[in-house]
Amino acid sequence: MARPLRIEFPGAIYHVTSRGNAQASIFLDGIDRSTFLSVLGLTMRRFNVTCHAYCLMTNHFHLLLETPDANLSKAIRQFNSVYTQAFNRRHGRVGHVLQGRFKSIVVDRDAYLLELCRYIVLNPVRAGMVKEPGKYPWSSYRATAGIGKKPDFLTVDWILEQFGADRVQARKEYRLFVKAGLDAESPWNDLKGQCLLGDDPFLEKLFPLLKDKSALKEIPRVQRFADRPALEDILLGIEDRTQRDAAIFKACQEYGYTQAQIAAATGLHYSTVSKIINKFR
Repeated sequence: MARPLRIEFPGAIYHVTSRGNAQASIFLDGIDRSTFLSVLGLTMRRFNVTCHAYCLMTNHFHLLLETPDANLSKAIRQFNSVYTQAFNRRHGRVGHVLQGRFKSIVVDRDAYLLELCRYIVLNPVRAGMVKEPGKYPWSSYRATAGIGKKPDFLTVDWILEQFGADRVQARKEYRLFVKAGLDAESPWNDLKGQCLLGDDPFLEKLFPLLKDKSALKEIPRVQRFADRPALEDILLGIEDRTQRDAAIFKACQEYGYTQAQIAAATGLHYSTVSKIINKFR
């Protein structure tokens, strides 16, 4: 099984998801969901992790987490293990509850944190489970909107501060903001390499953290080379065959583009691309 890319640094923010094994349900009733939130709270406190938003669906969950201590992997491994044990013990089961390794996306606070807080709590609405997010009890929406009790592990201050200093008015603006999200474009349209979501300055700061990951073959290629330039940019401005061949070799060897991708971009036959790369080798 491929090992997802993990980028950890102090203060990092992540969108974290995990699905049920074989797409099975990970919550069978409200008690399971309450147990999940209790385990989440204990994990957040133990590992000093901040939760900005969450949503418990049927066979997966969404978390928006901030890690002051750069310890996401340790925290989520502990959390998944404890919840799995609790679920199996209660239902008399054994084996995996969650499928494989959890998925995490590094998020740019300034450009995407607020948008993802909205995206996460709208999942039950998009799935047709409820008509409005306030009707769904298993997300952070009600607590942030001021119409439900706030779990101890959930922080709502940063989100509400984006809508002003007056807490009552901020909650009203937050509710309007979330409602407008049903017509907004998906934030995942801007996802880079399946693991980075941010504007260009933010991504440039993270690219040095990827340099040591490019040789780790067990990490998916698209994640290992999340910092690579677009293939058309590598091939831009080529004036002769010598420059073309050098660019093709660079695209393959340095940036990890496949020979099929290069062939499609250049209009060359796959075998021609292969010969060019082998010539440089």
